[in-house]
Amino acid sequence: MSVYSHGFARLAAAVPQVALADPRQNASRTVELIQQAHRESVAVVAFPELGLSGYSVDDLVQQDALLDEVEAALAAVVAATAETTPVVIVGAPLRVDDALYNCAIVIHGGRVLGVAPKSYLPNYREFYEQRYFAAARDAVRDTAVIGGQRVPFGADLIFEADDLPGLRIHVEVCEDGWVPIPPSTWASFAGATVLVNLSGSPVTVGKQAYRRSLVTGHSARCIAAQVYVSAGFGESTTDLAWDGDALIAENGTLLARTAGFSMEPQLIVSDVDLDRLRQERSRMISLRDQVGDFAERSRAMRRISFDLDVPETTGALRRTVARFPFVPADAADRDERCHDVLNIQVQGLVARLRSTGIDKVVIGVSGGLDSTLALLVAVQAFDAMGLPRTNIHAYTMPGFATGGATLARSHVLMDSLGVTGNELDIRPSCMQMLADLKHPFADGEPVYDVTFENVQAGERTSHLFRLANHLGGIVLGTGDLSELALGWCTYGVGDQMSHYNVNGSVPKTLIQHLIRWKISTARYGPETVSTLQEILSDVISPELVPADAEGNIQSTEDHVGPYELHDFFLYYLTRFGYRPSKIAYLARQAWGDRSRGAWSDLMRDDERNEYDEATIDKWLTVFLKRFMSSQFKRTAMPNGPKIGSGGSLSPRGDWRSPSDAPSSSWLRELHPD
Repeated sequence: MSVYSHGFARLAAAVPQVALADPRQNASRTVELIQQAHRESVAVVAFPELGLSGYSVDDLVQQDALLDEVEAALAAVVAATAETTPVVIVGAPLRVDDALYNCAIVIHGGRVLGVAPKSYLPNYREFYEQRYFAAARDAVRDTAVIGGQRVPFGADLIFEADDLPGLRIHVEVCEDGWVPIPPSTWASFAGATVLVNLSGSPVTVGKQAYRRSLVTGHSARCIAAQVYVSAGFGESTTDLAWDGDALIAENGTLLARTAGFSMEPQLIVSDVDLDRLRQERSRMISLRDQVGDFAERSRAMRRISFDLDVPETTGALRRTVARFPFVPADAADRDERCHDVLNIQVQGLVARLRSTGIDKVVIGVSGGLDSTLALLVAVQAFDAMGLPRTNIHAYTMPGFATGGATLARSHVLMDSLGVTGNELDIRPSCMQMLADLKHPFADGEPVYDVTFENVQAGERTSHLFRLANHLGGIVLGTGDLSELALGWCTYGVGDQMSHYNVNGSVPKTLIQHLIRWKISTARYGPETVSTLQEILSDVISPELVPADAEGNIQSTEDHVGPYELHDFFLYYLTRFGYRPSKIAYLARQAWGDRSRGAWSDLMRDDERNEYDEATIDKWLTVFLKRFMSSQFKRTAMPNGPKIGSGGSLSPRGDWRSPSDAPSSSWLRELHPD
């Protein structure tokens, strides 16, 4: 299997040990890392600024003896690429006409594709480059003769792979990336997706953090991947130090980084998602507007085409695919995410109550995950407003299948949190409706069909709305994003509807983590904590159908599939618009082996699942069918705050879709045969 067939490109940054002022030795060490990159099926590998001579040669760079050696070393590197896959980008001082330029040379398949001279030459503090080099703007023509071959020359080159859609490379040199408008900005406007910066960059205190900010920030602004590589061990330490810092970033996310101050050669490798970049760029209309503002400059960029000869096999994906895309595995990131989500929910509810002048809410409490989180949010909101918790009117409403454990948990939650708790038995009113419908259950027959289930769901919602009228409050919704995505909610007079829903863009997996995190904050008493832990451990169930003869209760996940998979599918389908086959591929990377990748420290070992390819395919098929067929429920969803960039299905926000579109195109892509 090749990562290239799923829209990825494998990028690498190489930091050889420098042989100062010894181009032949540098060429040999460069070739060794090129061959390593080839073995690892890399598409693009970048080396440091002036890597064939050493960055810190100072006045020696003007010596013809050294420059002759550089040309010979470059010829050796070019020849070595004849039988390797990667596009190789090396740094060297080159004589062009009567000037000397600090250049990045782009090489592939035994030939030079083009040369990018440095545009901005630093001449402050430790830098004296204007003493030696001409800038790109000083060139009198746009070609140069390199090794007897005339090639494109300039800072305006984009190298485009014909056989890997989306791989478009722009190269700049060190200071070019540190100025307010780097040349790669214009290249990204013209479609460049991989921005490469060859750097010398001696290290000083705080510089590593600044480089990270610079590289990730630039990749985010340009919606691009960036490869940054700086000089390492072997450069002159007369007055400076060198850490060999190299980074690979994608749209603001750091994917890989070298170990700082290593005295050994290093090659870092990561797979960047070209599909993601394309999707993000197509969505961000403000970016397209700015592209239009500078269209003439973008059109002036020159494009050099080549065939990469994409590897047919690459091994495993070289990047982390989070199992829970809505929930960071890292404890600090997770805590920050949970804090932000809860504050968004709380602030949304507070703002709605203040805008309406209403100081009461009515909520159904089932003893399950969703209503528990909504109740905790309501409590926090009322505390923030200085309102008594008794203004939260919570109702547990047992039906024909309500278990004793969930009923008891509901009461413990309501009592321990100090809200106004009530129990309202809906069975008499449900029996009346079933009798009016002439449903067999009214005559004692064990018929548990969709009507039987929805009579109960509708009766609960109907009571809540009328109670809100009676008490002068609003109905607080509890249904979550995952249920909306799957259509696992009763439309209209049912759990799909409320006056305001704080959970509407919170997926089930995030709700579980939010409750785990709430427990970890030690803000609740032992009774509440014990109940929350029981809720997390119990089977997810609507409790609308009585247990079977063996005592097995109705399980949502047995019917529609694991929520942790569905949340994964939902994120990549709605956030990035990926093809189902790619979503399945990513799911296999994330969920195929429970021992691979990080888990939240709040999850028990028995909660750490893995799924084989057949299981992923089965539930992805179910997801696609249910997602497309249930749009009508989302079209009429109540108000509620948007939580995350991949987590809103409101027709007034992120997701506008026709209610009558079929799933056939997505299913055919997943199963082309």
